[in-house]
Amino acid sequence: MGNVSLSFAGQDFLPLPCGGLFWPSESLLLVADLHLEKGSAFARRGWLLPPHDSLDTLQTLAAALAATGARRLVALGDSFHDAHGPSRMPAPAQALLASLMASVDWLWVTGNHDGGSSAALGGTICDETVIAGIALRHEAMARSAIPEISGHYHPKVSLLLRTGRRVSRRCLALAPGRMVLPAYGAYAGGLSVDDPAFAIALGAPPEAIIALAEGLVRLPAHERKAAA
Repeated sequence: MGNVSLSFAGQDFLPLPCGGLFWPSESLLLVADLHLEKGSAFARRGWLLPPHDSLDTLQTLAAALAATGARRLVALGDSFHDAHGPSRMPAPAQALLASLMASVDWLWVTGNHDGGSSAALGGTICDETVIAGIALRHEAMARSAIPEISGHYHPKVSLLLRTGRRVSRRCLALAPGRMVLPAYGAYAGGLSVDDPAFAIALGAPPEAIIALAEGLVRLPAHERKAAA
């Protein structure tokens, strides 16, 4: 276990068990890959899933905003599973999202799934932004000139429990000057942090960081390889 606070690019961050990242000095909550309305997108293809993923995700987000007291929120792309997601949101999810957006300064970063579709809901939308010298974007840029925080890859890590059972947990992927947030959405899924895509995108095999209520579990790449 380590401290709950995580230092990155000269700033202190608080990774949350729900998958968000709180930036205290900026009163900013970062989330990635909400994938709202993924359930309804699958239903249109005949794959029936419980239709409550958007409301579940937004309720978790509401709790994180309340717990941190954040005054700003940046959603790092793929906030909806597809460009038509905003029009499919059921009324309770629409009402909760509108309430959350009214309570904070809200910024949508465009993603490869949703594009600029979130703009119709209000807030501000952009391809990426820079705050305190850190780029906030959807997908990591291997040759970024400044530190960056992104999403897109949905990092998760496999753990072997004392019982002998192997489980997967979403995690942060951290490399020098690069951080990838876990997917926040209830139905978002994940990609193993040991997949070569992470080393390619981040320039090095990343450290996996799991946020628990008690603190942070840090799993460097060489330790994961030795335990595999």
